[in-house]
Amino acid sequence: MLNLDAFDSRVWVDSAYRSKANEAAIAAAERRSMVHFRKPKGRPMPGPHQCANRARSAVRSAVEHVFADQKARMGLFIRTIGLGGATVKIGLANLAYNFRRLIWLEGQTAPV
Repeated sequence: MLNLDAFDSRVWVDSAYRSKANEAAIAAAERRSMVHFRKPKGRPMPGPHQCANRARSAVRSAVEHVFADQKARMGLFIRTIGLGGATVKIGLANLAYNFRRLIWLEGQTAPV
């Protein structure tokens, strides 16, 4: 059984997923919608919606950069038989990414 309390209650997706049906499904699942707002046709984006989209993009880009790095630089392509092999492959890619990130972060510190 999946424990939904173990996950973040917010749903982060871009404006292509904004619809009344999706918003209703998110609300029915007792989640908080962080779907980007669409720009109104022929009018400028309202200020509050622009600020909300900017904040949401900052969070999404930080998360999506990890996946892009693993797919592009590490050549991550999952083609295994069974969930176990895929889990191991993704886990090793995450471990390699974290080691490489740690080495980069340690190189950024000022010498004492």
